Amino acid sequence: MQFFGIGIHVLIALFFAVHVVRSGQNIYWLIILFMFPLLGSLVYGLAIYLPSTRIQHGAKRVLSAAGNILDPNRELREAREAFDYTPNAQNQMRLAAALLAADQPSDAASNYEACLQGPFAADPTIRLGAAQANFACQRYDACIAHLQNLRERAPNNSPEVVSVLMARALAGAGQVTEARAEFEFALQKFGNFDTRAEFAIWAISVGDKETAYRLKTELDQTIARWNRHNRDLNAAMLNRLSKAFS
Repeated sequence: MQFFGIGIHVLIALFFAVHVVRSGQNIYWLIILFMFPLLGSLVYGLAIYLPSTRIQHGAKRVLSAAGNILDPNRELREAREAFDYTPNAQNQMRLAAALLAADQPSDAASNYEACLQGPFAADPTIRLGAAQANFACQRYDACIAHLQNLRERAPNNSPEVVSVLMARALAGAGQVTEARAEFEFALQKFGNFDTRAEFAIWAISVGDKETAYRLKTELDQTIARWNRHNRDLNAAMLNRLSKAFS
């Protein structure tokens, strides 16, 4: 099928090329998309674009939960085997993500940092993974440094995630005033459930009950409209909220 003489696969490649630029992905994706528009679009869509959408996030969480019940160590085992067999950057990225998901943040951070020393040093996905791993290790200064780099070099890459993680890292580093300012910015800019929940959890932890319970009331109104599927998808956050306010 063609539109105005242009093949639809080329139009799809152009759409993904715009996403590459706007989301701050590595420039090599543009080369792949323009040299191999059909195959490149397929790979980019599955590897980068779909994981960034809300629908894919929900589906991945459901599939991940089911997989973890049946074989909780499968992804880590397969990622480690792949890296041992072919120790390239792509397999190391996969291993780092699997280690972080398996609650081994120190090893995950080491692998992410190693990836940032090679040709993927400018990849925002790796940089964000390194920030998350360092946060999990309570290396808040390192986390903040990675997030600042992301904001400078790839400001359109997962801005909500970056902002909330920045607020939490600032709080962990003892920068209370800066953390509050970042939480307030994230709430005003994005205002999604996770942002509001993280702000509420932090507020109650520092004794700001007025802010905490105001946010909790808003969260409860949202939760009341959820079906069972939504509650299951957000079970971890709901559990953290319950513990924080208990």
